[in-house]
Amino acid sequence: MHLFKKMIPILLIALAFFGLNTQAQAADDGAKVVYHVDFADPTRYSATLTSINNIMNFYESELMEPEVHLVFVGYGLRFTTDDALKGTPYEHDAALLERRDELKGRLDALINVRGVKVHLCDKTRDEVGLPQDKVYKGIQFAPSGVAKIAILQSEGFAYLKIQ
Repeated sequence: MHLFKKMIPILLIALAFFGLNTQAQAADDGAKVVYHVDFADPTRYSATLTSINNIMNFYESELMEPEVHLVFVGYGLRFTTDDALKGTPYEHDAALLERRDELKGRLDALINVRGVKVHLCDKTRDEVGLPQDKVYKGIQFAPSGVAKIAILQSEGFAYLKIQ
């Protein structure tokens, strides 16, 4: 019993150390986010890009290294190519054409300046017969966009979708 009483301070120090270590790990895990784009609205997509930039700024201001992924599925295909996607459910419209260059430039900056990892569902791309070389540079292909999201979530990524 006497030995146990001597060990209490050591146990408390160990618990405090591991508690701090767990908090640091939780903060690191919190810097992992996956955004999901499966909608056609350019204004909503613009809000997604703004949100990504804002979360990157926050994490960096907290001296955290963010890992942010953006996954395009379904209608999100519209934001990954200059192709008109004629005859498909994802065909461009006037609202997208009006903002395409701006949105493309913002996505490019997130990829090349901020280090955001961007993925396009290859099932969606293949469904409409869009060649891979028609997709913006820097976008990676995921065999299944929703599976990519699920895998990232299982690895501790927070899921965000702008409404």
